[in-house]
Amino acid sequence: MKGLELCKSYYENIGAPELKRLFPEVMGRAAAGLSGQGSDCLGLDDEISRDHDFGPGFCLWLSDEDFEKYGAELQKAYDALPKSYMGFERKPTHTGAQRVGVMCTSDFYRYYIGCPRVPDTLMRWVRIQEHFLATCTSGEVFEDGLGEFSAIRNGLLPCYPEDVRLKKLAARAATMAQSGQYNYHRLMRRGDVFGARLALAEFLNAALSMLYMLNFRYEPFYKWQFAGAEGLVAMSEALPYLKDIAASSTRRDADAIARDIEAASAVAISELRLQGLTDAEGDYLEPHAYSILSKIEDPEIRGLHVMEG
Repeated sequence: MKGLELCKSYYENIGAPELKRLFPEVMGRAAAGLSGQGSDCLGLDDEISRDHDFGPGFCLWLSDEDFEKYGAELQKAYDALPKSYMGFERKPTHTGAQRVGVMCTSDFYRYYIGCPRVPDTLMRWVRIQEHFLATCTSGEVFEDGLGEFSAIRNGLLPCYPEDVRLKKLAARAATMAQSGQYNYHRLMRRGDVFGARLALAEFLNAALSMLYMLNFRYEPFYKWQFAGAEGLVAMSEALPYLKDIAASSTRRDADAIARDIEAASAVAISELRLQGLTDAEGDYLEPHAYSILSKIEDPEIRGLHVMEG
């Protein structure tokens, strides 16, 4: 059983009946669900995931006013709920203990994106890293009486505002060009396999980020980036090349890596053209980065350094 399925069942059969009996008024306004850190929130948990911060539990998100009035009492009632359910018992760690329980909606979003609601300027959006947005929009909202939590969540989905998405795509294209198509070869010519490996890491990070954004998705925390990319459509033909690079030996597979870099870059350029995001020519990604940049309407965002974002 997946963690999200377990937690939803626990809420519906154990948590909701008891807490609604004890706190009918505030529970009528609360949002309940599972979202935040953890592979279970992404649907990527497996048996290995069960050794920590896995098991029955859920989040209750309250408005500022309700959290101040009822938060402590509601948390006590939450803590008194059965610890075991369907043969599972939650195993919290020190850093993961606050992943479930009673929370303030504004604090939840502030923790991940630095503001209590949907960012009100494009520049604020630019500064938020993808994996934080992936984290705070992960999982599922089981119910939301007041609608406040879901309104913010929906305002953050499915991806960045278009000008910001374009800015970040331009930055990823520039990074792929610099790290993979240019610096990797120069480092290998110098015999610096260690610097070359770091260049490959930069290329992979940028390419995977581009893949997600071309699918209008936020890229998750690094260890789930490859797993989460399975099933995405846009730029998916690049995945085998990116996997080959990730699994390669810098010393033994230098020529194959170079071919994979160019193949993945070609797929990226093809998808950028398909989405009407570049008018540039050629196989080198840097001109395409500037072409993407030129399509940004907001002058402040368009004026940022090409690699910013």
